Amino acid sequence: MSETLEAEIATARKQGLSIGIASGAYGISFGALSIAAGLDVWQTMALSLLLFTGGSQFALVGILGSGGNPVTAVATSTLLGIRNGLYGLQTSRVLGVRGWRRAGAAHLTIDESTAISLAQRTREVQQKGFWAGGVSVFVFWNLSTLIGAVLGNALGDPRTWGLDAAAAAAFVALIWPRLRDRTGRVTAALAAAIALIAFIPTPAGVPVLLAALAAVIVGLIDTAPSRARDIEQPEGDLL
Repeated sequence: MSETLEAEIATARKQGLSIGIASGAYGISFGALSIAAGLDVWQTMALSLLLFTGGSQFALVGILGSGGNPVTAVATSTLLGIRNGLYGLQTSRVLGVRGWRRAGAAHLTIDESTAISLAQRTREVQQKGFWAGGVSVFVFWNLSTLIGAVLGNALGDPRTWGLDAAAAAAFVALIWPRLRDRTGRVTAALAAAIALIAFIPTPAGVPVLLAALAAVIVGLIDTAPSRARDIEQPEGDLL
């Protein structure tokens, strides 16, 4: 293994640990909010261990805490979790795992692990980054959920401690290198515009899903000229 490859793997693992710690800090607020919504410690931990997708978990306890229908809470949570299935289409090609490792990879396919993986240049480093991010977030998220659930309302408003911004800040820092090229900047700007437009008229979580359309739109625009050139190319040039 070359020194360059070793350095890239070490960097990917550090990224995974960093975002795991940041996301874990945010998990304290989930544990506290879940208890405030009427769930007990065991139910709260079951959500973090089995559901394990922050947005869906917050949506579920948020609706239950406000007196919403449990069916609505589950439906909203499921809607937000759809994005992880879309991530899996990409990460499955990168990881190439089978059997129980495939099931484990599916459970760890979240925003953070996907972002860390796809931010790397080579497949081997992408694999290391995925597992580092997924395992780190899983461990720290569940530990902090337990802390938040046990302490409950003694923590007060999680926003007072800045826990609501910790994971978001770490995620922005992770994807920042992607904004160096024109395609990344255009995609980010379009996604932000879509999310802002959809923020007020749509339910919580939907703006995030709609913002993902930005990547599809930019991808179609970028590939259209190349397809046009392929069609216009004379047959003689194919030989």
